[in-house]
Amino acid sequence: MHPLGLTAVVPCYDEADSVAQTHAEIVAALGGYDLEILFVDDGSGDGTLAEIQRLAAADDRVQYLSFSRNFGFEAAFSAGYKYARKPWLVHLDADLQFPPTEVHLLVERALEGFDAVFGVRRTRHDPWHRRWGAACYHWLGRRLRIRIPPGATTFRVLRTELARRVVGLRLGTPYFLATVPLLTSRIATVPVEHRERTRGTSKFRLGRLIGHALELYVAFSRRAVHWVAIVLLLAALLTAGLAATAFAGWVGVAPAIGGALLAECVALAGAAVMLRYTVLVADAQPRPAMFYIREASIPVDASDELFPGARAVPHIPVQRGDAA
Repeated sequence: MHPLGLTAVVPCYDEADSVAQTHAEIVAALGGYDLEILFVDDGSGDGTLAEIQRLAAADDRVQYLSFSRNFGFEAAFSAGYKYARKPWLVHLDADLQFPPTEVHLLVERALEGFDAVFGVRRTRHDPWHRRWGAACYHWLGRRLRIRIPPGATTFRVLRTELARRVVGLRLGTPYFLATVPLLTSRIATVPVEHRERTRGTSKFRLGRLIGHALELYVAFSRRAVHWVAIVLLLAALLTAGLAATAFAGWVGVAPAIGGALLAECVALAGAAVMLRYTVLVADAQPRPAMFYIREASIPVDASDELFPGARAVPHIPVQRGDAA
């Protein structure tokens, strides 16, 4: 057995048909490590929790957290990172588009002295709009000088203490990829395989992806607000100049009105970006916890329970003969 202690954190939302196969692949690929598999049920409405509990009853390496409702992807992996009990963790999504067999590449790189290692897709097997959107997102992030490792994904191996440190910041706009470089420079990337989706559907719709990108840009860069302020100022100056020339009779009224309307359109676009900054300030105010736990197979902090003291850690009989 490999002496490395490794927790596989697996966020799940309505993955009842997937978790058994996910467990089997993880065990087959990573069973040689001192392994913990921590499923985080993000308030699923199907039988996901029941399937995870069945796996936990058959394999003592399986643990789980189950939320009181759907809190979202960031909340799910943050809970997993907080309660992972091994020195290192790997993030694996339930659809396993990143094969667990690729984890060894990330672990080998991490053991060279890195705190976090991110997988970078050699070839991305996603719809074209996801690929183009990701390329634009990373390009603009670089222009805004946001220090995201180039091509980095959610497929990552990192020190559990580092992950807890990021989660403990409780940022108003949590964005893991952009936060890690603010804490450590010992970061590496490794090319990995990426498979086509064979089960389940992506929970990230277009609107959510755009909102996610905007949150990154306004929360981790001040360059955008400087650009917008300049654009708003130029639009105001252009409008005033056109009005003055129209009154002086140097240009016709119609061209002046057209130019003013164009400037107003630019100003409105800039105002929309400024509004995002207002939302960011609001997010920084006191708010409920990122998640609340209703059921768990391991002890959790009372502050993370919806009803502190009302949840007992279940006794799960281990039936090793049934482990997948």
